[in-house]
Amino acid sequence: MKRTFCRLLLVSLLLAGVTAQAQTYNVLDIVRGDRQRLSGCEGPYRFDAPAQTAAPKGYTPFYISHYGRHGSRYAWNANTYSVILECLEAAEKAGSLTPRGEKLLSDYRAFFEIPSINTGDLVELGSAQHREIARIMAQSFPEVFADGGKILARASTSQRAIVSMDAFCISLQKYAPKVDIETNSLHTNLPIVNVSGSPRELRVMRSGTVKIPEPQDAFRARKYDYDGMLDKLFTDRGFLEERGGRTQFLYELCALWSGYHNYCDGDWLEDLFTEEQALAFWEVNNYFDYVGHGGQRYQQIPLVLDIVALADEAIAGGPYRAHFRFGHDTVFNAICPLLNIDGTGFQPDSADDVKYWFQDYDTPMAANLQFVIYRSKKNPQILFKLLRNGREVTLPQFEPVSGPYYAWDDFRAWVQQLDREHPALQSAIR
Repeated sequence: MKRTFCRLLLVSLLLAGVTAQAQTYNVLDIVRGDRQRLSGCEGPYRFDAPAQTAAPKGYTPFYISHYGRHGSRYAWNANTYSVILECLEAAEKAGSLTPRGEKLLSDYRAFFEIPSINTGDLVELGSAQHREIARIMAQSFPEVFADGGKILARASTSQRAIVSMDAFCISLQKYAPKVDIETNSLHTNLPIVNVSGSPRELRVMRSGTVKIPEPQDAFRARKYDYDGMLDKLFTDRGFLEERGGRTQFLYELCALWSGYHNYCDGDWLEDLFTEEQALAFWEVNNYFDYVGHGGQRYQQIPLVLDIVALADEAIAGGPYRAHFRFGHDTVFNAICPLLNIDGTGFQPDSADDVKYWFQDYDTPMAANLQFVIYRSKKNPQILFKLLRNGREVTLPQFEPVSGPYYAWDDFRAWVQQLDREHPALQSAIR
């Protein structure tokens, strides 16, 4: 009991330190003018990770556990394409388009068909991202794969996750030819790789809620410059109320603006929003991801338990050198605060402060977590480090052994405590 209290006190003090640190910079200044970050979860992957910290003397990597989001895709929701076209054509019929609105409609008609047909599908950039991530992994940790061994890769049942998995594994096989890779995309994987999409008979919720500082619609209402954004396109907006209203139109338009660079050359939407309007859109969307995804953090406990259980098997001498999981931003945005990566487990009291603790631009297309586990012939202590998008991250609830390297026993004990604090509810959906 005394040790538990001391650990909790340490976590509280660490989080307090993170609180003070978070207020010393303005996230909006980081996002301002950065097109990829402004795109949030819709932005392409950034291969900009710095060099990694050398492991403590005598330690070498021998196992990797991974969770990866699918790569770049077309918009996930068909409404992103259809609502925009319907509203613009209705405005044209009503004679309510400004010159900029008329140009948008003309450009949009030329653009619309292929993305609409391919809604949700992975694009070539998405496959290329995963091929490159696999190459970097194989060349960064050759000791893991040099002697062969087995690898299991599991994907959610969506096309974009399956194709991402295949691109990753084919590339890894090229750079680690001795490994034996097995892949699958079974529905029975979903409670691990994408719990919200799992079959109803397998879906079991976890106890625990996350603080929601402000209703989402209220936050959006005070952040969006509705008039400034819509007056650029329309001379009259009455027809929007018959088609979901101004909020839905702007939501879909902003979604298109955020993601079209994943699959379309050119900058034909870049003048739609001013810098301040784009910043407001990012902050609103970031808050929605915090509430909608980060609010589901405790539902990712089975995924973390899976990471621990399979890593323990490898530590005990099992045949697997790596386990890969391919899923979605909903999971990634939830597991990062669950793990308290860089202090993101903190729950602020104000919706305006969420951006200091949670940034959805850390979940770009092909976002990934890699638990890299190390051992030494002379020291029985197992170490690990965690990479997010190739960058070493901190876990403030633990005292590091050295730099970004932590004791695996500490992590396992913490996960077991997390499991006890947020038990599975017995009312599984049937």
